[in-house]
Amino acid sequence: MPFSSRLATFATLTFSVLALVAQSAPGLAAELPAVPAASTAIQLALPAQVPSIAPAELAAPAVQEAIVTPAQVEEQIAYPTLAAAVADQSIRSDADEDLRCLAGAIYFEARGEPLSGQLAVAEVILNRTRSRRFGGSACDVVTQKGQFSFVRGGRMPEAPTNDDWRTAMAVAKVALKDAWESDAANALYFNHRRAGHANGVRVASIGNHVFYR
Repeated sequence: MPFSSRLATFATLTFSVLALVAQSAPGLAAELPAVPAASTAIQLALPAQVPSIAPAELAAPAVQEAIVTPAQVEEQIAYPTLAAAVADQSIRSDADEDLRCLAGAIYFEARGEPLSGQLAVAEVILNRTRSRRFGGSACDVVTQKGQFSFVRGGRMPEAPTNDDWRTAMAVAKVALKDAWESDAANALYFNHRRAGHANGVRVASIGNHVFYR
């Protein structure tokens, strides 16, 4: 084949291929998925964080009830009379030493006196322990040198186990619990009526004793 004929044939094939490409290009472009110009950020709505609650907090009651011991219940009783308060006291054989010292002062100084007079003697002892000028305990106050005539050599004599002693023990418990208001609540001293006036301000006169502060 002459060179001119080959050139013409090559040109014809080239134009045919170009035509086919031009016709098929739109179809191919249509089949391709469209690519967005910019990515769209997708935000997920997350629920608000719930604070964690410990199991102990869920189980604990909102208000805790106060625990009241039997001793506290006994101290909160309102008695109609001092005699009722004294009669309601239980006396244990293993009473502590301070209770015995307080009862000893009541017994040796005021047995036979009205209950209010016995309670007033106990109040003097307890007021002295609070003042810290006479000793920090009932035994310290009672055995202080030169304060109570029934004390010998810094020791309190042994008290008999009779009705007067049991009454003294009960009065001592009433005084310690503050279960009855004494007429000599502020007294620090007392003496017998026959001893005459003592220094200080008179607080009360009960039975055969006068009480001062």
